[in-house]
Amino acid sequence: MIKSHPSEAILYQYASGDLSASMTLVVGTHIDMCSICKQTVCEIEEELCKKHLDSIVETICAPDKGSMSKSQCDQMLEAIFNSQVKPAVQREDLISLEGRRFNLPTTLAHNAHRIGEWTHLVGKLWRAPVNLSDDGQTNLIYMEPGAQVPEHSHKGQEATLVIDGVFNDEHDAYYDGDFILLDADRKHTPRTATEDCLTLATLDAPLFFTSGISRLLNPFSSLFFR
Repeated sequence: MIKSHPSEAILYQYASGDLSASMTLVVGTHIDMCSICKQTVCEIEEELCKKHLDSIVETICAPDKGSMSKSQCDQMLEAIFNSQVKPAVQREDLISLEGRRFNLPTTLAHNAHRIGEWTHLVGKLWRAPVNLSDDGQTNLIYMEPGAQVPEHSHKGQEATLVIDGVFNDEHDAYYDGDFILLDADRKHTPRTATEDCLTLATLDAPLFFTSGISRLLNPFSSLFFR
């Protein structure tokens, strides 16, 4: 059962189209996996759509010279709602790494063409960049069993979504569909135990390593999850 969700404010921004491309991808993928947030977003979108349509109807049907009649307005709206929907773009639903195959949720699958090649980071960590149109750094991160990311905090925000598997840190354990949003006030050491874990993560600023020898990575932290 998913226990970590985006806030209602983030879901509202998602429905309004006000999130960055990277956050839209992470939140949208969470919504694919979470029936609770999917229902919330449907309700928000219905509310926004009604407000927008009411505004359009009020504008184009206003009793000014040259405005549409009520019947013309109704005909136009009917034509819009009955218009043909373009066929969906074929998507790739699976990715593979180290002999493992992972099913991609719908939103991520639609962006599979943006996923780059897997590269080995350090230890038991792997990364595949997701090339989006904003300034954030978005990656698929694969942690083999027994993997650990060095203790770090964040110069900005880090949003992480568990796609498959489980990882834990000092605060909790996170499973399929869990959405975790961290900022500079919270440091942690993500790790896996006996299971592996595939996550989708986005950063709007580099990590800041805080423990032991890993501090030597700080001059290169902007490259760590590029």
